[in-house]
Amino acid sequence: MLFTSPTSGKMTLQETFNEIVDFVREKPKAEYKLIIGSDSQTHQDKETTFVTAIIIHRVGKGGRYFFYREKRRFLESLRQRIFFEASLSLDVAGRFSELLSENGHAHLNVEIHLDVGEAGDTKELIREVVGMVIGSGFDARIKPDSYGASTVADKYTK
Repeated sequence: MLFTSPTSGKMTLQETFNEIVDFVREKPKAEYKLIIGSDSQTHQDKETTFVTAIIIHRVGKGGRYFFYREKRRFLESLRQRIFFEASLSLDVAGRFSELLSENGHAHLNVEIHLDVGEAGDTKELIREVVGMVIGSGFDARIKPDSYGASTVADKYTK
């Protein structure tokens, strides 16, 4: 699994972790949010592009992000796509949380940003998908507060 940094190029999960830790070390007293979100886009060639983003947000002072993109067979069902997006985010969050706890950075809470909201077709899925994330031990955010999925990851699904 290789992530892409807009400034540093392709990176492993470990290299991504190291970049984030270095970013936090620059201003250790600042407030940080570590966000993981996924989004998808179906294409006419019967494929679906899934993107998972990791964002380290120095609250009020900017941030950095990294993304992983993969193509999968076409998923026609919105429900399947949303749950697959959530599972991608949870997989990366689990791996990343393990690195955080192994390296003395367990204080960084991981938020999972979900591409669901009250105003669209996904409103019926909110309870289930948020429950899945919370049941896995992570904080969950939905639209309009889920910019990790709906803005950052979305940018790279096209």
